[in-house]
Amino acid sequence: MVTNFLQKYQLQNHQLLLPKKQFVTYALYALIALAFLHYLLFYPTPTSEKAVVVAQVREEVAAPVSDPVNARQQLPPPPAPQQGDEVLRNPQVEDEVPAPAPPPCDYSDGEWVPDARPPLYNGTSCSTIKDGQNCMAHGRPDTGYLYWRWRPRRCDLPAFSPEAFLLWLRNRHLAFVGDSLARNQAESLLCLLASRSPPELVHRDGGEEGRFRRFVFREFNATVSVFWSPFLVKADEKAERDGVRHNNVFLDAFDERWVSRLGALDAAVLSVGHWFLIPGVYHDGGRVVACHDCADLNHTETDFFGVYKDAVRRTLAEVARRHGGGGAGREMVVAMITFSPAHFEGDWDKAGACPRKRPYKAGEKGLGYTESEMRKTVVEAVRDAAAGADAAGSGLRFAALDVTTLANLRPDGHPGPYMHRDPFAGVGGDAGEKRVQNDCVHWCMPGPVGTFNEILLQTILR
Repeated sequence: MVTNFLQKYQLQNHQLLLPKKQFVTYALYALIALAFLHYLLFYPTPTSEKAVVVAQVREEVAAPVSDPVNARQQLPPPPAPQQGDEVLRNPQVEDEVPAPAPPPCDYSDGEWVPDARPPLYNGTSCSTIKDGQNCMAHGRPDTGYLYWRWRPRRCDLPAFSPEAFLLWLRNRHLAFVGDSLARNQAESLLCLLASRSPPELVHRDGGEEGRFRRFVFREFNATVSVFWSPFLVKADEKAERDGVRHNNVFLDAFDERWVSRLGALDAAVLSVGHWFLIPGVYHDGGRVVACHDCADLNHTETDFFGVYKDAVRRTLAEVARRHGGGGAGREMVVAMITFSPAHFEGDWDKAGACPRKRPYKAGEKGLGYTESEMRKTVVEAVRDAAAGADAAGSGLRFAALDVTTLANLRPDGHPGPYMHRDPFAGVGGDAGEKRVQNDCVHWCMPGPVGTFNEILLQTILR
């Protein structure tokens, strides 16, 4: 075949006629080249085989971009938000054994560090801020308290994601139950979520403060409720007897205003503590068993620590009992907030009651005995309740949101005198002697209470 080709070429171009020896040499070269080409086509080397496989893998990995239908067939389904995105980083490995989940983050140990990012909302962009915590709108002159974030020592606390929280909350009902700090956190969450989707108030009861409220995020069919229950158990608040006002607390009865709604809830955040510090009479089994700060009454005096522990443990046990009665396996998250300290450094009705403008540094301000004991009560009670729920396999998950240390380091985050607009207007006297009410218990919004909800988000997604 090669000889015929060359002969024809010689007839067409007589100038290219070759001597006989050179012709034979070139013909041999051509035959060797054809033989080598034949070998490559029909006997590929291992290297070329590997190249073909690599090309095929690249095509398969690229398929999710160009062909979503084929992608669903080739790759595992997207993981739930609480499972993270490890699988998405290795989409071509379908049978890979998932890595063990990291241990829960200890958010209780850390420090406040400067953060230049602005809050997701402000005093005018959110309509659900309680008036007493709207520090910006009431003229607080400093804004440095807005630019700090909590940094745990051994893990990371991501910034709050309204999208992630609303996706988890879709078709679910979350309730905040407890005192005014529970309400403070609930309103903070509503403002954070409102930066993504506006909530609609669908129920309000309980006086001007709206102690019982329910909000709906229509876009997500998500519900957030607020239940006032400052002891979690049944109580007559500030009841008057013989001219003396005390809280009557019934340790063996439960506050049905919220406990009766457990069957409709997918998650509950419980927060109590400060009301146990004020005078109270404690009932159990139809009789008075003790009282706190009740020298004017003929009852056995006791501190509040034992009663607080009793109320917390009985409440968690009742939640577990009623949850089990509602059907084993129904998933529910119950998160309990640890004690959030106050920061009064002066009289509650004088200027400068909580005057600090920066957080404490780590180690600068330790916990007092009261704060430590109340925190310990919640952590231990939740730990025991969680162990019981795990053993029962009921689908109920208990978690402690340990905010005591991070809250203790934020004396700058309270409204102070800015519970009302221009609090010093018309008030006479020297600056340090002006008589005005101060709030060194609740938190400005926005402010440190937003970190409570960052931890809540990571807890429910765990």
